[in-house]
Amino acid sequence: MTTIGNFEHGEAFFVGPALPPEALAGVRTRRILALGLDLIIVSILSFVIWFGLLILTFGLSLFLVPPIFPLVAFFYNGLTVSGWRMATPGMGAMDLEMRRLDGSRVPFLNAAVHAVFFYLSWMFPPVFLVSLLSNDKRCLHDILAGVIVVRRPYQAV
Repeated sequence: MTTIGNFEHGEAFFVGPALPPEALAGVRTRRILALGLDLIIVSILSFVIWFGLLILTFGLSLFLVPPIFPLVAFFYNGLTVSGWRMATPGMGAMDLEMRRLDGSRVPFLNAAVHAVFFYLSWMFPPVFLVSLLSNDKRCLHDILAGVIVVRRPYQAV
């Protein structure tokens, strides 16, 4: 066999993580519900920032500020997923967390780029069907960002 980088020819270039089945149980449904909560939160944050800028600039921000929703969504996802909870508030409410494939915390840039890939994938809805074909229930934007969404481990109180 020939070697290409660290891989031998004929070997799979991507091997998903080995996870117990309970780590992925109900992840797709929970992600959809988490998305709904997160969209509501990002919309409220965007409106508050937009309205605050409108008041502070006496209306001039209407001409100068581009749509603020993408910026808020970028930082919202980047800061919350790379934070100590490893999830957006919507994901946390649905008992989900995002990790890198090696199980480590997702850095800010990966989390923010994941959000960009996610919002770009809305322009091509069929790419969400990748999740139905993937054994680890990852969407195409998860694969591109190198992350996986799993259920939060149960912790006794």
